[in-house]
Amino acid sequence: DVQLQASGGGSVQTGGSLRLSCAASGFSFDDYAIGWFRQAPGKERELVSCFSTVGGTYFEDSVKGRFTLSTDNAKNTLNLQMTSLKPEDTAVYYCAVEGVVVGRFDYWGQGTQVTVSS
Repeated sequence: DVQLQASGGGSVQTGGSLRLSCAASGFSFDDYAIGWFRQAPGKERELVSCFSTVGGTYFEDSVKGRFTLSTDNAKNTLNLQMTSLKPEDTAVYYCAVEGVVVGRFDYWGQGTQVTVSS
């Protein structure tokens, strides 16, 4: 079974940093895309960043240059390093992995709250 366990959320002030980690099991990073989504209050969920061996790494425009994505294949962990955080980054962040349909994220971890205060 695919399992995803997110951790690392918290509260910081504007300009601060946080590192989110997603411990994954039940699949290989080599075979499926994996990424981070976020959902702010009253807004739709959006893709923040994702990685696949075929497509490489993607970042949503508002986080480019501030967020970095890394994988630890030995530990099957996906990390999202977030720097220069802004209040608009406040959201619940979810890690997710692609299912059998390319581009469709079918498996989701529990969310982790990120709050950035001004």
